[in-house]
Amino acid sequence: MSASNLKIGWIGAGRMGAQLVTRLLDAGYDVTVYNRTAAKAAPLAAKGANVVGSPVELADRDLVFVMVSSSKDLEQVMLGEGGLLTGESSPRIIADSSTVSAEASAKIREAANSRGCDFLATPVSGNPKVIAAGKLTVAVSGPREVFESIEPVLGVFGRGVTYVGEGEVARLVKIAHNLMLGVVTQCLAEITVLVEKGGVSRADFLAFLNDSVMGSTFTQYKTPAFVNLDFAPTFTMELLQKDFDLGLEAADALKSPMPIASATRQIVAQAAGAGLGIDEDFATLLLEVARGAGVELKPENVSVDDGLTPVHS
Repeated sequence: MSASNLKIGWIGAGRMGAQLVTRLLDAGYDVTVYNRTAAKAAPLAAKGANVVGSPVELADRDLVFVMVSSSKDLEQVMLGEGGLLTGESSPRIIADSSTVSAEASAKIREAANSRGCDFLATPVSGNPKVIAAGKLTVAVSGPREVFESIEPVLGVFGRGVTYVGEGEVARLVKIAHNLMLGVVTQCLAEITVLVEKGGVSRADFLAFLNDSVMGSTFTQYKTPAFVNLDFAPTFTMELLQKDFDLGLEAADALKSPMPIASATRQIVAQAAGAGLGIDEDFATLLLEVARGAGVELKPENVSVDDGLTPVHS
């Protein structure tokens, strides 16, 4: 069957999932959606998606994507009451884009395979604004021939799809990515507070940094939050702490020392314990650093380009 003719199911229509479903609909795919809070799927129905009341109702789909928040949530939508893998039939392929442990992924892979269903781990890097800019990236692990059969579908998500190997290795790739996300943000917060305390505006410092070889897509993307203290959530402190715990568990199992990541995890836990980033972006790490330095930050109210100009597929 051609990838363009696949009937697609989607579990989890949160901020990320809804954006990716929209891209699939815009590309002409037949998509049916399940979301725990049905009302959140209504905008997708208006765009042409079908909506069902339980994951098991997606069992007749060729390919079902899953994007939920935790290992526990993944088990629930797969094996719990009304779960995708609890009916008489199963989809041909499950592609799980949740950030979960390798152990949870392996459990679901085994359950899927026992029912004749192929399973791919397909975690992604990005957020809704990154998706809108066409810059989402995907790491994939599992049977290579299964990956190749749906690669055109994954290509709709953004600019890059990387096959990284068999089994659960894509989980480790995504967790390693998120460890770097936290470490780089903490470092960026520390140096930004340093120069502000020395009399340099955050806008001027970050403009210099972003134009230098040390600048990156990520540092530019976080610049508006750092300059204007707009912490609208893209990724919360709670989720970052969860991923640090998963990463450090993997490091312990693989006997791979991570002293910088370990130190950053403690800072993240301290910030979360102080109530930062509960409903805000994890870039509130900047506020924790400033507090420790005795600096009171104020919005600089400077227009800053985040480098994510939306593109239309």
